[in-house]
Amino acid sequence: MIARSLALAAALAIGAVPAFAADTDAVVAPLAAHALPNLEGKSMRVVTVSYPPGGTTPGHRHGQAFVYAYVLSGHVRTQVEGEPEKVVGPGESWFEMPGAHHMVSSNASKTEPAKFLVVFLAGDKDALVTMDK
Repeated sequence: MIARSLALAAALAIGAVPAFAADTDAVVAPLAAHALPNLEGKSMRVVTVSYPPGGTTPGHRHGQAFVYAYVLSGHVRTQVEGEPEKVVGPGESWFEMPGAHHMVSSNASKTEPAKFLVVFLAGDKDALVTMDK
């Protein structure tokens, strides 16, 4: 499981299109990556995350990335440590501060898929995901 999580982190860092590791139901599809011209050594990376009905991802962190997530379809259950759990629907969004612990991330529905867009602002070489052990 740890090896699969590390493979996921590496794939996100280089922009490959992974299916998440066996310990998660999410599928990640990279959309864009671009250096931030006014912040040397930093870049923006954009992915979509899709959950099947009832899909979930274990707790994780996004290193020192600033994260913006926007729900495209379905409803996502999310909780960042220190904040209440919430369900976010189409057109709604949330932020995660650098170093935050994303404790809950799942599809809130057992019958409908969910999909959200994630924008990472991070160091060019930073891994974007580290799964809890």
